[in-house]
Order: sequence, then structure tokens, then C-alpha cells
Amino acid sequence: MKKSFRTIAAAAIALGTTAAAAFAGPLSDRIAAGETIRIGFANEIPFAYPGPNGEPKGFVNAHTLGVLEKMGYTSIEPVQTDWGGLIPGLQAGRFDIITGGMNILASRCENIAFSDPIAKIGDAFIVAAGNPKGIQTYVDVKDKGAVMVTGAGYSNIEAAKAAGVAEANIMQVPGPTEILAAVTAGRADAGTGTYFTMKQLADSSNGAVEVTDPNAMPEESFNWAGIGFRKEDQDFVDAFNAAQKDYLGSEAMMAAVAEYGYGEASLPGDVTTEWVCANR
Repeated sequence: MKKSFRTIAAAAIALGTTAAAAFAGPLSDRIAAGETIRIGFANEIPFAYPGPNGEPKGFVNAHTLGVLEKMGYTSIEPVQTDWGGLIPGLQAGRFDIITGGMNILASRCENIAFSDPIAKIGDAFIVAAGNPKGIQTYVDVKDKGAVMVTGAGYSNIEAAKAAGVAEANIMQVPGPTEILAAVTAGRADAGTGTYFTMKQLADSSNGAVEVTDPNAMPEESFNWAGIGFRKEDQDFVDAFNAAQKDYLGSEAMMAAVAEYGYGEASLPGDVTTEWVCANR
């Protein structure tokens, strides 16, 4: 089925209006009124990012669109913003769903509702070629007094602080492009984010930086990503989870996300959102 962005297909209206009767919340009201479902994301390759014409690309967007299609919704409006604007924008009603590869964290669970996990995510660093300071973990950053750069609002900030990295040694920038620039310019000794993103940066650097092994990180540094919704849309989240249960790991889903590097090892396992909210 061909998805339409910013336009409303008659079939989508009919399906959406019928399904919306089972829900009660802002998103359901929009669907019942025949409006688009707005998904918000930042420029986070390969998780979620805009294509040449602004279309939603990346494995989290591909997965989300696949689940919504199973629910009968194909009228989607992509909205790009900075990473730090995702949760505030969701709460303010600028979009209805946030993708982006957002890790489920206790601090975020207080403010938004998450779907069931869609991926298990490990952290990694980009460092100058040869890794001159031998940085593999957050403890290494602390012990060596190194300067670490990451994105504003990234879960890596909390992880680094938990390992004892001084706040003064944590540089925050808007996103991946700036992380790479800080490391290549020598303003930071290491850049950090998810392994997916850091590997993409290393691959794009023409050998200037390399990515560390995510398996060198302690188990507690692994996270699970989910799709974010407003808390008042919990009924819709429940329906989304029901559709996702059948879609996650299916042949159709794995084919849709393969080009972005998501494979069998990225599947979340049987961890629940409730467990992740309580333990991350």
C-alpha cells in the first residue's frame, strides 16, 4: 500500500474513523476528524531522519509506518525538529508520535508514554583514529579526565554522570553532525551516542575517527528504544502495541528495516516497557 504524506486518502479516513471510536484522546480526535497523524523526529541517521523530500526515513520510522499501516492508518505527516525538541513538541501537541530511536528511561517515562520496546541499543564512542586515549567506556572518560561530547537530551548524559564523569567534561551539542565536528577538531576526546549513530559517523569520516566496540560497555549501559506518545493517548498506545506484537520481527518488518542496519541482533527480546522504566 502506498503511503501518502501530508495528504489524506479516503480509505485511511474510513479505517481511521472506525478505529478511533475505540480510543479517547487527542490523537484519536485528530483521526476521527480526518486529520493526519504527525510523527516527529530529528536528523538521527539511521534511526529516523528526513529523506530528500522530507519523507520519514530510518529504521524507527520504517517500523512505525509499518505498524500504523497494520492498524489501518496511512495518512502520515512527518515533522522534523531538533532532538531536544521531541518531548516538548509532543507535549505541546506539535506532533502526535515521536520516533527518532528514543531510549526508554525512567526520567522520560514520567513525561510521556512509550510503546513496547522495538530495539535493544548499545552505546559506543567515536574517537580519533588509533584511539590515542584508550577510551572504551564512560569510566575511561572519567579516569582519564577526558572531554566527552554528546547530543543535548541524549541518554548518554545520564549514563556518563552515573559513571562519575564531571558535568564540566560533558559537552552538549545539537546532534550527530556537531558531535563529529567536535571530535575531529580536537575540542572533545570522544563523542558518544548509540552504536548505530556512532558507526555511521565513523564510516562518513574518511578515517578521521573510529568507533569503539559497544560490547566493551557494561551491561547496564544497554538500553531499549520505544516509540513515544502523549500519556493521554494510552488507549492508542495499547492498540499500537497489539499491532506491533505481530509486526515486530516479521519478514515484512525485517525487510523494511534491513537497509538501515537493523538485524536480528537488534530485536528487543522479551523485556517490557514497565521493566525498562523501572531499571533505566
